[in-house]
Amino acid sequence: MDGEAFDGGAAEGHQLELGSNSFIPGFEEQLVGVKAGDEKNVEVTFPEDYQAKNLAGKSAVFEVKIHEVQKPADMVIDDDMAKKFGLENLDALKDLVKKQVEQENQGLARTKLKRSLLDLLADEVSFEVPAGMVDLEFDQIWQQLKMDLHREALEENPEIKPEDIDEPGDDVKEEYRAIAVRRVRLGLLLSEIGQKNEVSVSQEEVTRQISQEAQRYPGQEKEVFEFYQKNPQAMAQMRAPLFEEKVVDFILELANVKDKKVSRDELIAAIEAEEAEDMAKKDTKKAAKKKPAAKKAAPKKPAAKKAAPKKPAAKKAAPKKAPAKKTKAEKK
Repeated sequence: MDGEAFDGGAAEGHQLELGSNSFIPGFEEQLVGVKAGDEKNVEVTFPEDYQAKNLAGKSAVFEVKIHEVQKPADMVIDDDMAKKFGLENLDALKDLVKKQVEQENQGLARTKLKRSLLDLLADEVSFEVPAGMVDLEFDQIWQQLKMDLHREALEENPEIKPEDIDEPGDDVKEEYRAIAVRRVRLGLLLSEIGQKNEVSVSQEEVTRQISQEAQRYPGQEKEVFEFYQKNPQAMAQMRAPLFEEKVVDFILELANVKDKKVSRDELIAAIEAEEAEDMAKKDTKKAAKKKPAAKKAAPKKPAAKKAAPKKPAAKKAAPKKAPAKKTKAEKK
């Protein structure tokens, strides 16, 4: 840039897929047709809204050397391919893929069902929630959001720092605070329902969950178990989502749930439609704020899943203690 190298402007051995649009506009197009061994200067201009303020709107020249050019090829699906995955033959691979697809479909169905249940509970039950709990929940959501924004920015500029990224505005903060309120209220409600109906999580169930977590770190399983054994707070965080799922199961057992047979595409479309509806509600709410009003409108129900600008961390599980104010969550 202006004849000088700049921080974050270099990379060695990077693999770039042309057409992925993972680099700034105009970069990938200039590499179409290059061959291994070629050297080429790529001239680009950083977007005006680029995350790194010191680069936004400025022109730069990247000196690129091509080490290798690859292209996609058709894969032959046979026993040899299955053996590359450590399986005996193609039939074993098909069976594995079938089970994985079934698990994914069950997970999608569970997501749709649970979301519908939580939306109904949020509509039916309302009570004041402790401000301190809302602040803690909001801080966790907001910190995760900033981490996600930084992670996205790192894909374009490996040297960018968190302080170089603009935080979302107050309107976004208000949306996420409403989500924090909803999460806390639902957490307290599920906790109350679970305690009144003696829903519990056994140590065996927690240990099984920790074992599944440990499998994600081959060779470090012992360290993972020791971490949870020595950290009561981490152990509680592992137990909490198990408790929440069991409470949801308890409620569903009492509810009149009807099965509906749909295709995988229809199920995904239904979930995406709900997400789109959430985004539309947020856009409408933001637009309404620009219009003067004699009386402040009541806040709308926040969405179960967040739309803008990035999905925050997964919902924290229900706290162990029930709220002081009893809610109407008895068996029906």
